[in-house]
Order: sequence, then C-alpha cells, then structure tokens
Amino acid sequence: MSTPLTLYRPGVASGRDAQALHRAATPEFSGWLEHTASAGGCSRPIRLSGTIAAVERDTGRVLIDQHTDELPDRALYKACGNRRQSQCPDCAWVYQGDAYQVVRCGLTGGKGVPASVGRHPVVFATFTAPSFGAVHHRHVPRHTCATRQRCDCRPAPCRARSAAGTCQHGQPAACFARHDTDDPRLGQPLCLDCYDHGHQAVWNYFSGELWRRTKQAIERHLAALCRRRGIPFLQGVTDSGKVRRVPPVRVSHGKVAEMQCRAAVHFHVLLRLDGVAPDDPDALVPPPAGIAADDLEEAVRVAASRITLTTPAHPDRPQGWLVAWGEQVDVRRINSAGGELTDGKVAAYLAKYATKATESTGRSFTRLTPATIDDYADPEGDHLARLIDACWHLGRPTGTDTTSGAAAAGDGQGSLDTKPNFYAGLRRWAHMLGFGGHFLTKARRYSVTFGLLRGTRATYRRTDDDDTTDAITVGTLTYIGSGWLTEGDALLANTAARQRRESRRVGREELAHEAWLLEAAA
Repeated sequence: MSTPLTLYRPGVASGRDAQALHRAATPEFSGWLEHTASAGGCSRPIRLSGTIAAVERDTGRVLIDQHTDELPDRALYKACGNRRQSQCPDCAWVYQGDAYQVVRCGLTGGKGVPASVGRHPVVFATFTAPSFGAVHHRHVPRHTCATRQRCDCRPAPCRARSAAGTCQHGQPAACFARHDTDDPRLGQPLCLDCYDHGHQAVWNYFSGELWRRTKQAIERHLAALCRRRGIPFLQGVTDSGKVRRVPPVRVSHGKVAEMQCRAAVHFHVLLRLDGVAPDDPDALVPPPAGIAADDLEEAVRVAASRITLTTPAHPDRPQGWLVAWGEQVDVRRINSAGGELTDGKVAAYLAKYATKATESTGRSFTRLTPATIDDYADPEGDHLARLIDACWHLGRPTGTDTTSGAAAAGDGQGSLDTKPNFYAGLRRWAHMLGFGGHFLTKARRYSVTFGLLRGTRATYRRTDDDDTTDAITVGTLTYIGSGWLTEGDALLANTAARQRRESRRVGREELAHEAWLLEAAA
C-alpha cells in the first residue's frame, strides 16, 4: 500500500485564485480532475471515506482493494443529486434531463415504452387553487406578441374598481397599476389581514388528496360513458387472484406541481387515455374506438368542477376546511392540428418546473424546527411569514390548548396528541408552505422511472470506464463531509464540468447535422 498523501493547501485568507493556482500547479492535478469528474459541477459534493474493492463476479476473488486515503484529497467525491436549481444547478440539470425523458417517453414512446402511445388521446390540464383573498396579479386580456416567452403586451390594470374603497382594515380594495412580470408585488395580498392564510396552508397540504379523488372521478366518468355507449367491460384478475369486471379504458398521468407567486400550489397534468388488454393488464394498448379525446377533455372538466373534500375537524375549525379546485381549469390537447402545444414543448415545460420549489415566491427555505421557527414565522409579518406561522400553528399537538404554534424542543408529536392528528404534517412541511408532495409524479404505467434512467446511466459509465466487465465494485464507505475543500477546487472542478458538457453538446449537434445532410442527400 502506498504512503498516504501529504496535503497542503492555501487557507481561506489566500483567496480563491491562489487556491486554484496552487491546485493547478501540483503534479497530481490531472489525476485530481479525473478523480472529481463524477462530481464535477456539483455545488456541494458528498465526500466519502472507506475502502473500494473490485471483486470477480464468478469466484468472489478480490482483484483490487484500495482505501480512499490513497486517492486525491483522501476522499471519494459523489454528486449531491439535489433536484433544486437554486441549490445545485449542475445536479438539477441532470434531474431536469431525466424528468424530460420521463415525460416525453409517455407521449412518444421509447426506452421501453411502445411507440404506439404516440397515437393515444392526450390532454394537458392545469388545475389551480381557489381564491383565499385578493392579490396583485398581471393579466393580458389580448396577446399581440409572436411568442409568449418574449411577451411585451400591455397588461390590464391589476384590480380596477369604479368605486375604489377600502377593506375593513383600512387597506385599498383596488389597484390600478399595470404590473410588469418582475414586479415584487405580484402574488402579494392587497390586505394581509383579510387574506385567509390558514385556509391556503391547509389547501396546499391536502391538494394531493384532492388530485387523487379527481383522478378517480375522471376514470369513473369514462367508465360510465363506456357503459352508456355499450362498450363491454373486461374480465380482469386482481393481485389477490379474484376475477372482476374492469372498464375498457384507463387514464395514465404525469403531473408536475408549481408554486405560484401567491404561494399556492397548482398542478400541470398530462392525461393519456389507454385501453386495457384482458390477457395482459400491464400492456399499453389504444383505447376502444368509442372513446376519444373529446370524452377525456369532458371528463377532466366535469371532475374538476364537482370534486371537493372537507378536511377533518380541527380545534380551530371544528367543521374542517373545504378543499376544491379554483375556477381557472385549463384543458388543452397535445399535437392537435394548428395547436401550439407539442410533446417536446410540454415535456420541456414540465421538466423545468420539476427543478423548482418555492423560488417563485421570492424565497427558499430549509426544513424548519422548533429552534428555527421563530426566525421565519410571524403572525404579524409579511405574506410568507404568516403562511409559515399558519402551518406551524395548525400543525401543533392537538392535546394542548396553547394559542401559539410553538412547542418545546423535547416534545414529541405522538406523545402529545390525544387523538390522531391529521394536521401534524403541516409542521414537517412548513418550509414548503404546507405542500408535502413531490413536485413530479406519474402513474405507474405512464412512462419509465427515474430509477431505470439512473441505472442505465450508471451501467453505461461503468462499462465505459472499466476494462474488466466481469468484476463488480464493492464499497464500504462512510460520510465525512460535504462541499469542496476550497473555493479554488470548486472553481476548477465546475469549470472542467462545464467544458465537458459544452463539448458533448457540440458533438450532439454535429452528429445531428451529419444525419440531416445524409438524409437530404438521399
């Protein structure tokens, strides 16, 4: 075993440039770049320590046994994998690419999904939250621009009123400003005291359950439509082995949550109409001839207008809160004649929002605890501070009669609740303003999974880098820290990663250009 490396690096006072020059001047610089390539570009890579062994697959014989002390920096670097673009742009770029493939494959096929799904009826629906109070907004009644991405149309007045009065708290009830897209007032309530922050926090928390019931209502509406039109039901076998009649159609979805400026979540959903194969329940087959895209669009609109739920009783509101969709429910078709929505545009749009959280509200938070809640929650503060306070207050242990949401650091939620507390999760998701769901979800049969894409990428890298394909790598590693050792290391690693990405992008464009030339010549 070789002697551990003796490390010297300039301190923080030396500055980033001095640290980068010192690293680049060392003889091991090329090996260090190759060693950190797997985490290059990551803002806060994970540093691991331990042993790495190459084991022969058939016999179990150890071919190579190496300790991380023999590696540059005495650690193994691994990308953090954070999906949030505000936290790690490079890892979010990888996640966005995977999200694009997940959404796109459900529309066009590929990567194990049959190409026939491209002929299935698909609609793109947007479900919004209801109003919890008047907020500043930007509305363009008539677009004259060529593209919405560079829209410079003149918006209408925010909330023009012929009789501009005041609310019961003395705040103006009208706003005649024409807000720009970057106006910080967008999404802010006209009156913070009139706004129902508690209802919005509860709506964000139960929006996932509302979507689940809406999806059920859509499928039930289509099943009833098949029954009225005489389309026969099929015999299906459940997981328990029982035989039951199943509808001849089902809906597969891909859903992305987006946080609005007013901090209320809304959903962008792709809904694909599939048929059912009686001999293979997992097969993706076209729907029967009697059901078309018009029926799917009608089912979405009917379900969005009818489905509501009433939350369980809470000490602050014994009758619970009503959770329903807002009036703005938009349903459009994909790849329709003359339509502007294509599968590529929709997939890119949804993948972009899969890397965001609460950034659209102007702030981003980490998970809150009893020790840090007072820094963010304030019942007399701004809009976001009141929402966080509402989450913390409504999620308090129900066995207490305190009017404040704060609790002792040592209190356990389960030991304080006398009854099942359906709102306890509001404290866990207070940093997300009540929303506890994942920002990208899909039906099991809609498309491929993130795990499949990551596994395929890992297998490709392993076979591309290793000469011995009959050996497997076994690591016994422990966490020793996160982040680059110096700012200079971060600069060098991130610059090298950007150069590699740019070279791959240029290579893909050249290959696509060559393919186009060959096709044109033929």
